[in-house]
Amino acid sequence: MENAVQIRGATAQDAQVFFALNLAFNGEGVASPQEAALALAHPGPERVLLAFVAGEPAGFLCGLLKRSACYSRPSAEVTELYVCPGCRRQGVARQLLEAFLDACRHEGVEAVTVLTGEDNAPAQALYQKMGFSPSGEAHFEQGL
Repeated sequence: MENAVQIRGATAQDAQVFFALNLAFNGEGVASPQEAALALAHPGPERVLLAFVAGEPAGFLCGLLKRSACYSRPSAEVTELYVCPGCRRQGVARQLLEAFLDACRHEGVEAVTVLTGEDNAPAQALYQKMGFSPSGEAHFEQGL
């Protein structure tokens, strides 16, 4: 039987746990535990969810709620989604996404965007199973 997955919003007290997961996902250059604690204490438009399997940290999702003067309803974007290798294929990513989508519905969000690597077939398959579809938009970036 699979271990139960628990999802909850991250707080400043979760900064060290979040830091370790973020470092495993994004590598050097991520926010320090102190910077993460400050951001988690004052989240603004960002939502950070943590996943636990058998009480152990298993992954996280960061998402932004975006309000624009251009549109009557807010939109949202999943900016980061990570599941520890040992916890993959247990429904953790799906449950993180479902929790974020529920929060977005509660906020009146009209659409949610997810960006992922062109070569990340497992993530793309999950997103498509959950009803996401390619937007047809190209994503551009410039370092400053």
